Amino acid sequence: MERTASLFLIALAAMVMPSLEPKLRGDEPKEGKWESLFNGKDLSGWVAMHNVEFVVTNGNLRLVKGMGWLRTEKRYKDFVFEAEWSALVPQYDSGFFIRAGLEGKPWPDGVWQVNLQGAALGGLVKGNKTVVPAETPPAPLNKWVKFRMEVRGKKITLDVDGERAWEYAGLDAEEGFIGIQVEEKAFDFRNLRIQELGDGK
Repeated sequence: MERTASLFLIALAAMVMPSLEPKLRGDEPKEGKWESLFNGKDLSGWVAMHNVEFVVTNGNLRLVKGMGWLRTEKRYKDFVFEAEWSALVPQYDSGFFIRAGLEGKPWPDGVWQVNLQGAALGGLVKGNKTVVPAETPPAPLNKWVKFRMEVRGKKITLDVDGERAWEYAGLDAEEGFIGIQVEEKAFDFRNLRIQELGDGK
């Protein structure tokens, strides 16, 4: 009888422990789900700032011309932002704005930017000042390149095609829009998506 009771308790423990195990290990997902920022059909969720022209072609977001920027409708604080881009013209120049404000023209004043200029590809810029020099070689025209930017608190990291390019821990903008800089140079963009993170601690 005692042996039967012991076996019952062991079996009961085996059933209960798997449900408790993730909590004991702290493996519960703490971040948000991935959200697409571009539906491949139109500019839903985006706002054109100043004189810029974007179109959707072959499921890609194409920057055509202008001097200004395209921003998300929503403001973000801590997040992972991924995008693939392809430069279409020589001497290409654009960039991804991070936690951007609205003041300033044609681009936000003192904005943090991950550079898409061919000669300074992947560098981190604040306003007109280079904060993290570029070490990524220029990409050929019409080649797709993937950038992954993780922003948490004062820290930002950049991965280029799956390889860590740099880390920086001095961001002074706490929240803002994600934007694409327009500087009269044509680009294609695709697979733009974002995952909102926790409280940055």
